[in-house]
Amino acid sequence: MKRFHSIQGTPLAIALSCLLAVAATTTAAKPFTYVNARFGTACTFPDEIFSITEAEPENGDGQQWTAPDGASLTCSGIYNIDNDTPKGFVAGEKANTGPGYKITYSKTGKNWAVLSGVKGDRVFYERRLFGKDDVIRTVWIEYPSSLKAKYDSLIVAIAASLRGP
Repeated sequence: MKRFHSIQGTPLAIALSCLLAVAATTTAAKPFTYVNARFGTACTFPDEIFSITEAEPENGDGQQWTAPDGASLTCSGIYNIDNDTPKGFVAGEKANTGPGYKITYSKTGKNWAVLSGVKGDRVFYERRLFGKDDVIRTVWIEYPSSLKAKYDSLIVAIAASLRGP
């Protein structure tokens, strides 16, 4: 008798269920995948929500989109000139004593880090991938605290879609 292995609980299953949650949450929102020409950083998000494309920076390191309700999403890459690590990045952010800045969640892996927290009356979520090509790829999502219920259901799938070559 053949046994079938369940993918439930695997990173692939989690990402797929998160993307399905995005589709269900945003009913008419279709996913859009952005790929940065300079670093190959890519992320997928509902472009009906993040519908305003901001001007691309001159250095071509990424792109930012905003939503009419004040949320924003940035997908970008930078050279890791300081040889930063996931743990080093999180430690540095936890040491930030800026007014109203507080990390409420962090987690690291071998080549990634995730942070979330508050900056004043805004919630932020950041995921970074530390590439073998010495590029750090980032997705940053920020939104008003009053919209937490709307955006909390989207951020996991968007962050899980972050990738690079």
